[in-house]
Amino acid sequence: MSQYTIKKYEESDYALWNDFVNQAKNATFLFHRDFMEYHKDRFEDFSLLIFEEEKLKAILPANKQGNSIHSHQGLTYGGLVYREQTKLKSVISIFRNLLFFLDENNFDKLFLKTLPSIYHLKPAEEILYALFLAEAKLIRRDSLSVIDLQQEKTISKIRKRGIKKAISNELIIKEENQFELFWNKILIPNLEKTHHAKPVHSIEEIHILKSFFPENIHQFNIYKDDEIVGGTTVFETQNVAHCQYISKDPDKEDLGSLDYLFQYLIEERFSQKRFFDFGISNENQGKNLNEGLTYWKESFGASTIVHDFYEVDTANYTKLEDILI
Repeated sequence: MSQYTIKKYEESDYALWNDFVNQAKNATFLFHRDFMEYHKDRFEDFSLLIFEEEKLKAILPANKQGNSIHSHQGLTYGGLVYREQTKLKSVISIFRNLLFFLDENNFDKLFLKTLPSIYHLKPAEEILYALFLAEAKLIRRDSLSVIDLQQEKTISKIRKRGIKKAISNELIIKEENQFELFWNKILIPNLEKTHHAKPVHSIEEIHILKSFFPENIHQFNIYKDDEIVGGTTVFETQNVAHCQYISKDPDKEDLGSLDYLFQYLIEERFSQKRFFDFGISNENQGKNLNEGLTYWKESFGASTIVHDFYEVDTANYTKLEDILI
C-alpha cells in the first residue's frame, strides 16, 4: 500500500487542514475545523489526513461510532476531499489505501455521505467511481430541490398570487444578525408542533457559527406590522445559497410571507449565485417524500438533484487493486 501515509487529525493539524479545505475543489466552509468542532462533545472525531511522500493529498471529515467510521455525522454532507490536480487514478489509489488503513485498524465499515454536485467548484465525482469499484452499497438517497440561477426560471401562478398578497399586506423583509426572534417565535414552536423535534443548532451554536463565518451564514426575517411571521436561515457557499431552516407562523398562512421572501432571495439577494438550494423534503432516510413541501419548492422553478449515502466494507480495499489496464 506503499507511498501513502494516513494519520488521525490532531489539533496541531488545524492550519494544515483548513488551508487544504480552502484549496480543494469539493469542499465548503462546513469542512473548516471551526465549523466541525462547535459540537465536538457530541461526536468522537476520527477525521483523517492522507499524505503522499509527506504532501497532503486528501482529507476525510469523519467520526467514529463503534467499529465503523462515518462521514462526519454532524455535517450535512461529506466525503473524500481533494484538490483539482488530483486525478482519477490517484483518487482510486487514495481510497484503496484509506480502506486498507481502516481495515488494519479493525474498523469493519465506512459510511460515506457524498457532497452534492452543485457544491463542487469543479467536477469532482471521482470518489463515486471509486465507491462503485469497491462495491459500496447505496443505503440512502435524499432529493434536493434546486434552482439553476443561470437559467431562465418559471414561477407558478399560485406563487405569483402569494407575492401579490404579501405586497398588499405590506410585509417587510429584513436581513438580521440576531437569530433569537426567528428561533424562539417561529422555528422552535413549529418544529415541536409539526415533527416533535428541535433545530439541529441551538441558538447559542448558531451564534457561535455566525461569529466564525459572518459572510456565510445569514438570517432573513419577514414582518407584518413589526411582528415576525416567518423567516429562513441561509448557508452561503461559493456556488450555492442553501436554506438551512425555513419556517413561518402557521396562524398567518394567508399573508404570502414565504412566497415574498423567497422571490426576493432568488431574484435579488442571491441572484448572482450559480444555484439556490431549498434543501431536502425527505424523511425516513430518504424513503418518504413531503409532497406539499416539494410542490412548493418546485413552483418556484426548482428541480431535483440527489444526495447519496454509501456503506462500504473496509475489507473491499482488495477490489481496488489491479483495476488499471
